[in-house]
Amino acid sequence: LHVPATVPVMTLPQTVFFPQALLPLHIFEPRYRQMLRDVLAKDRMFAVAQLDTIHPSDPAQSEPLHHTACVGIIRACQKGENGTSNLLLQGLCRVAVKQIVREEPYRLIAIEPLTTTAGTHQAELEFLRLEVMKLLNIRRRLGTPAPKGMTQFLESIEDIDTFADIAAFNLCEDSRVKQQLLETLETRRRLQLFAVSLKAEIEAQRLRRKLQGHLADDHIADN
Repeated sequence: LHVPATVPVMTLPQTVFFPQALLPLHIFEPRYRQMLRDVLAKDRMFAVAQLDTIHPSDPAQSEPLHHTACVGIIRACQKGENGTSNLLLQGLCRVAVKQIVREEPYRLIAIEPLTTTAGTHQAELEFLRLEVMKLLNIRRRLGTPAPKGMTQFLESIEDIDTFADIAAFNLCEDSRVKQQLLETLETRRRLQLFAVSLKAEIEAQRLRRKLQGHLADDHIADN
């Protein structure tokens, strides 16, 4: 699919979108209703960028965005009686946000597609993939919930770059880490960063359990 040079964008808090991922969205704001009408009549594509609350490039800009985002295509759309819509957006590719072209009636950005690279040989990628899967299973056993059937789904993904993106989108808890993973174009490095993040979470879970002892969550203060 050809990705156009300019696309509308939704700038959303704590939402990091990845290629191949499926993102359900509820469209209710007037500007996004207009955007939806326009893209459905055209190529069904728009981008999702995370709101940058830490270091906006222009302090005067409302809704500053991270400059690595993801363009998606609408796979399904259901309109409600009150003018709102529910849709399913599938990620197509990472993009660099070159500039904001306009803000009204909705934000339009100029973009450049970004290409990922393996960064190493297949055997190392397979090893890193197995390590990430092992850490995700440990984290789940320690109490972090995962979407039903996610483990089996991840195991069925053959392409490791796609695996890294789908795993990060569905199972990375921290939106700052998630944004870093989106910005990391090398598959090897992305898997390594995700593994480091998972190890830190697992250590924190284990420490919490140790400190908590056998008390239930609502009695931690009794320790």
